[in-house]
Amino acid sequence: MFTQKDGQDDHSKRPSLELIIEGKKFEWFEQFITGKQLKELRGLPLDCELFLDIVEPWKDDAILNDETVDLARPGIEQFYIKQKLKYSIDGKNFETDKQYIKGSQIRRQGNIAADFQIYLDNKQPWEDDLIEDDEIVDLARPGKEKFYSKKEVTEFIIIVNGREKQWNQKTISFKQVVELAFGNYQENPNTVYTVTYAKGPHQNPEGSMVKGDKVFVTNKMVFNVTATNKS
Repeated sequence: MFTQKDGQDDHSKRPSLELIIEGKKFEWFEQFITGKQLKELRGLPLDCELFLDIVEPWKDDAILNDETVDLARPGIEQFYIKQKLKYSIDGKNFETDKQYIKGSQIRRQGNIAADFQIYLDNKQPWEDDLIEDDEIVDLARPGKEKFYSKKEVTEFIIIVNGREKQWNQKTISFKQVVELAFGNYQENPNTVYTVTYAKGPHQNPEGSMVKGDKVFVTNKMVFNVTATNKS
């Protein structure tokens, strides 16, 4: 800080300009300040991305280290850094400034083979989410998202009308459920089949099926099938 005694400006006799950096208020005794000075003032790393908050609908300004900002403009200038969103794939850490990520991007970044499935680790007692390649995940949720992969399971035990049945496909159709329940499917206009299911995967946890429908399968998924004769 310079003083008049040294023949230079005395900050104590000059009005201060207020600014806010990452939620903390500071006073500055010069009209201009650089991006580097802003980061040093707040103790931020010089390689972080610093932005000047601009009133909507205008976009916020990215402030480079050698860029100068005029603090004498109306209002209190507010600066913030874009937080990197952190996540992990099979124990390996990644970070991004993008809020959303697709399952296909997770597969590519984690070098996950096509015959492995991707899951999002959820806290107990919630089940982990199966992430399909075309599914989008929000990385801005509280906490660090953890993804992991495991060999795709294509052998399931499903329960149809109270009986366990083996199934070796990722999906099952309305007709196939009826065939498991009754041994065959009758193309009879007088026979009406009703199919409901529960304890399914996140794509279709519960609901009903009609002719032509197909649902994803998971282990211990429950199907209830009835046949009604209208004649």
